[in-house]
Amino acid sequence: MAKILYVDDEHDIREVAQMSLELDPDFEVRSVASGAAALAEARDWQPDLIMLDVMMPEMDGPETKRRLQAEPETAAIPVVFITARTQPHEVEELRVLGAVAVIPKPFDPMTLAASVRAHLPRG
Repeated sequence: MAKILYVDDEHDIREVAQMSLELDPDFEVRSVASGAAALAEARDWQPDLIMLDVMMPEMDGPETKRRLQAEPETAAIPVVFITARTQPHEVEELRVLGAVAVIPKPFDPMTLAASVRAHLPRG
């Protein structure tokens, strides 16, 4: 069972993403609405993968990723960014931060789980 943490400040998108990911019977999914909540949930739950919205109030996705990397308990958890900003230079900036992938918004709910599965650590 792979544990996926989905982080997005928009309730409707979080709900659609969670339902989409739960179509895969091998995924256990939790979602939170902020970077601060993501830091706490990641530390406590130790997900196999974090899906992180780029644009959020207070603490955006890139800052959340930097803080995850700074904590020994969460530094090794892979992060996939979800964003509407998909210009090549924007995607490259996210990859430089250590993202294993960047999934464009709006995403296709029917293929989201397969996209995520492709980026799970093998083990």
